[in-house]
Amino acid sequence: MDIDFFGETVSLTLIRPDDWHVHLRDGAMLRAVLPDTARRFARAIVMPNLKAPVRTVAEAHAYRERILAARPAGSDFEPLMTLYLTDNTTAAEIERARASRFVHAVKYYPAGATTNSDSGVTDIERCHDTLAAMEALGLPLLVHGEVTEASVDVFDREAVFIERILARVVARFPRLKVVLEHVTTEDGVAFVRAAPATVGATLTAHHLLLNRNALFRGGLRPHAYCLPVLKRERHRTALLEAATSGNPKFFLGTDSAPHARTAKEAACGCAGLYTAHAGIELYAEVFKAAGALDRLEGFASLHGPAFYGLAPNRDHITLIEESWPVPQAIDLASVGISDSLVPFRAGESVAFRIAGVDG
Repeated sequence: MDIDFFGETVSLTLIRPDDWHVHLRDGAMLRAVLPDTARRFARAIVMPNLKAPVRTVAEAHAYRERILAARPAGSDFEPLMTLYLTDNTTAAEIERARASRFVHAVKYYPAGATTNSDSGVTDIERCHDTLAAMEALGLPLLVHGEVTEASVDVFDREAVFIERILARVVARFPRLKVVLEHVTTEDGVAFVRAAPATVGATLTAHHLLLNRNALFRGGLRPHAYCLPVLKRERHRTALLEAATSGNPKFFLGTDSAPHARTAKEAACGCAGLYTAHAGIELYAEVFKAAGALDRLEGFASLHGPAFYGLAPNRDHITLIEESWPVPQAIDLASVGISDSLVPFRAGESVAFRIAGVDG
C-alpha cells in the first residue's frame, strides 16, 4: 500500500478491495446498482435474499448469469454466490454447492429478521445435518445475527442472538467457518475476538460512521434505518476500534441495500442503506479520521480473501482525498423504474474519490 501526502491532501493506492456482503437485487434494480459495486470492488459476496430466495445451486447459477449479463462493458467483476439457508436445505445441496466452485457460502437469516427473510430458518436445530456438511466441506456460514422475538428489544437482538444461538453453533461445530455479518455491538466484537480463528466478522461503513441518533436527527430519518439497527455511541466506538485494529478477523462488508425511495419513505419503510456509490471511499474517511490509513488495505483487501481461502486481487485502486457531492437522489428511469434511489449522504459530500483502477 502506498500513501502520499501533498500538503494536507492524501493519495493512497491499495490492492483492489472486495465487498464481502452486498445486496445487488435483481432485474432492473440490479442493472441500476451493479455498476457502483463493480467499479470499486473486484469481487463481492452476493446476498441470496431475493423475493424468490436463492436456495439451490441451480438458482444460484441462474442468478450469477444475470449478474454477469448486467456488468458494465469491460468489467471483470466476479460475483461470489451464496445459498439461502432454510429448514429444508439438505446436505446433498451443500455438496453440490461446494462442487460448483461459484457458491462460496450459505446465508443464515432467522425467519423474519430483515428484508425478504420470511423463508429463513425457524429453528437452527433443524439445520444440524446441513451445518455438519458445511463444516466437513469447508463452506462458510454467514449469519444475520439477530433474534426475532417481539419480547426482545430491537437494540438488544444481536447480543441475545450471540448468547442464545451463535455461541452454541460455534461450540457444536468447531471447524465450521462462521461470519457474523454487519456486526453492530461491542458484544459482537468481543465474541469474535474471543472465538476461534474460524469466526470472523464484516463491518459496514454506515455502522462505523453513525450511531442511533442519526435515526432521529431533526425528525424521523427513514434513510438511516437499517437492520441490524444503528446502536449507541459506545458500540460504534467498539466497531471503529475493531475495524482499524489490524485484526484479520474483521473485514469489509458494505451491506449496501438499495430500495426505491417510495419503499423507504412509507408507513412501513424498508430497512437498508445504499452505500455502493461510495463503497470504498467511506471506509477511507473512517480510517483517515482514526489515523489508521496504513491499515485500510488489510481490512479492505487482504483479511476477507484470507478468511475465504482466496488470493488477493492483482489490480490496484487509487483514492485521493478530494471532496465530491452526493446527489439528492439517483433517478431509476434509465432502467425502467419510475422512482429514485436515495444514496447514503444524499445532498452532502464524501471526502475521498477514486482516481483510478489499474491492472
